[in-house]
Amino acid sequence: MSSVAVALSDGMTIARRNLIKIKRVPDLLVFTTLSPIMFVLLFAYVFGSSISVPGVSYREFLIAGIFVQTAVFGASWTGAGLAEDIQKGIIDRFRTLPMARSAVLVGRTTSDVAINMISLVVMSLTGLVVGWRIHSSFGEAALGFALLLLFAYALSWMMAVVGLWIRSPELFNNASFIVIFPLTFIANTFVPSSNLPTPLKEIAEWNPISAITQALRELFGNTNPLLPAPDAWPLRHSVLMSLVWTAIFLLIFVPLAIRRYRKAVSR
Repeated sequence: MSSVAVALSDGMTIARRNLIKIKRVPDLLVFTTLSPIMFVLLFAYVFGSSISVPGVSYREFLIAGIFVQTAVFGASWTGAGLAEDIQKGIIDRFRTLPMARSAVLVGRTTSDVAINMISLVVMSLTGLVVGWRIHSSFGEAALGFALLLLFAYALSWMMAVVGLWIRSPELFNNASFIVIFPLTFIANTFVPSSNLPTPLKEIAEWNPISAITQALRELFGNTNPLLPAPDAWPLRHSVLMSLVWTAIFLLIFVPLAIRRYRKAVSR
């Protein structure tokens, strides 16, 4: 068996171990799904009446942004889990086992995908309750969900680097919040980027979060085809830019995560 196949096999074993942990501690998953539900209800019923989106219902505009925010926060599970495993010495136990070194990272990022899938199911049901609908074909909708999961998977590798660098679950939570919170709010997740002041508007238009959010709205049919296309190039070609950002994240952070992991376990 090749080294890649061994790493994938060992990675799936680690992924199962992470998912079994959630089964034993269901509170982790409960609070992960409650947070986005709270955001949907808060924005849809509290702020929705005061936020206007030309040509489309705000609730349908909102759900794609909540999907992306949920996936981004879900990606932080990798970093938090790695920081916790290092702190508790679990990584040292893994080193004594005949397994590929990259298996821990592969398993962590893969289990994040499974967690995000569960969260997206809950979010989809919540969206349907508040009035969100998919107006595109089944294939386009499936592509939208697949694109989001792929994007979140790439972000998991970035969070892995942060978790291996900080090596403390408490500090990681604070550090990831400082990064994720402005990243998801200085974007078109909750309001159109055109509504933002000029400096923030420029940042939002080139924010990768805006690209994936716009891509989901287009693939779900939650945009008005009668309105002109966005002026910013990343938003006019949102699906392509989402794939480009995903590739950039993977090319940068997969090698960095592996290198950082080797340094962490060698101490």
